[in-house]
Amino acid sequence: MLPIIKVLGSASVGVLLFQLLHLPMPWLLGPIFSVMLAQLTIRTKTSWVWPSWLRNCGLVLLGAAIGEAFTRSIFLNIGNYLLLMLMLNIVLLLFCILLAFVTQKLTGMSFMTALTSSIPGGLSQSVTFAEEHKGIDLGTVTYFQVIRVLSIVSIVPFIVSGQLLPDAVHHPEEPFWKIALYVLLAFASVPLGKLLKLPVAYFLAPVVVGIVINAFGVQPPAIPDSMLHAAQLSIGAYIGLMLKPDMIKLPWKVIMMGLISAIILLLFSYGCSIVLAQLAQVDMITSFLSTAAGGMDQMSLIATAMKADPAFVTLFQLFRLLFIYFIVFPLLQWAANKVTRKATDLS
Repeated sequence: MLPIIKVLGSASVGVLLFQLLHLPMPWLLGPIFSVMLAQLTIRTKTSWVWPSWLRNCGLVLLGAAIGEAFTRSIFLNIGNYLLLMLMLNIVLLLFCILLAFVTQKLTGMSFMTALTSSIPGGLSQSVTFAEEHKGIDLGTVTYFQVIRVLSIVSIVPFIVSGQLLPDAVHHPEEPFWKIALYVLLAFASVPLGKLLKLPVAYFLAPVVVGIVINAFGVQPPAIPDSMLHAAQLSIGAYIGLMLKPDMIKLPWKVIMMGLISAIILLLFSYGCSIVLAQLAQVDMITSFLSTAAGGMDQMSLIATAMKADPAFVTLFQLFRLLFIYFIVFPLLQWAANKVTRKATDLS
């Protein structure tokens, strides 16, 4: 219990500091920075622990909030965005392959390690893929994926904070029983989401609940800010613990290239967002969060906090996630098997 209290205390200090300094997204970024710095600098007898179930509770609340924003008009316009989403992801894949070649040349790591490190797939999925293939360095892939998520989640809010949109339309205060019922439905949907093997089931299953309720012409209740703040703190504390002290023991070339590649990917995403904003006629915050190579749940969370269009962001991020799961990872699997066969033949 003490390790959890220790993380909660650090996260709370981060929230207060970010609020005092008027920095963007204090409930998410405050815990990320404070917990990460505390873990890396403060040595205690007890470990730093934040249970995944607390993070998952935050994801459920976030999913419910975004599901509420999915209206019928969004689905009516999906057809208009399909080709655009496909082209953006193909361009992203080609750019990641080029980035992997550069990473291999500068660090000396294997191309498969560089490629798995450069592809912005889900953290757990990329790490699992690396574990299953002997020719891929698990520590390097984990570091690259973690530093990418941390960099994007930490930097993007500062980039878009100068373009904050007007506050969203104020929702009338909902009866407590409506909110409680909606949240209970969101939590109850998670086992079904797992059964259906939805990616990030704790997040997507509640989103689907909101979509279904909207489809029947009923407006789900808005999740109160207090709940969203608690969700942001919970997710932020979890992200802050992702960078482990042993990751800093990697070769300095690998450490520096991880940071550089994350920034390059961020700049490339920003370039893509300019094109998307023009073609889809959306604001730059929504466009940037839709193309940023962060996690779907994190980008959607930032979109909610920044008063952007979380449904649009979730739609584009989900498409990228599915594109990587069903097209990129099978291609990586094929390439890894080919490399393994070639190595076996040579031996």
